Amino acid sequence: MIDLNDVDSTFARPAALTPATRADARARLIAIDDAIAAIRTQIGAADLKRRASRTPIDPDWFHRAKTALRHLERERAELRAAMSAMPRDRDRLKDRIIAVVRGDYDDAGWARVLEVARATHDAEPI
Repeated sequence: MIDLNDVDSTFARPAALTPATRADARARLIAIDDAIAAIRTQIGAADLKRRASRTPIDPDWFHRAKTALRHLERERAELRAAMSAMPRDRDRLKDRIIAVVRGDYDDAGWARVLEVARATHDAEPI
């Protein structure tokens, strides 16, 4: 169960702690999704209890739960935006292959390789 009494320290995340790799970011996204699901489950359980007992939900608790959801959803959106700017493993591999192969060609040969690559790029989807 997520402690909604201490939302700020539980969900606050300084910018310096933004994951440096896509793998770390994916792991953090999984943790955020789990926390969001747990809070939504708690809200649902509280609503079922409210309906059964015909008593209102504690408004302070409900506000903390919704605030925690907003914080997590904002962090999730920021993390996904940061992930889109991170280099993908496939892109890094392509860069590494280019660096290795580039040494095998002189400037004219490399220009021909780029010309063929550009010409076939438009003609054939990868």
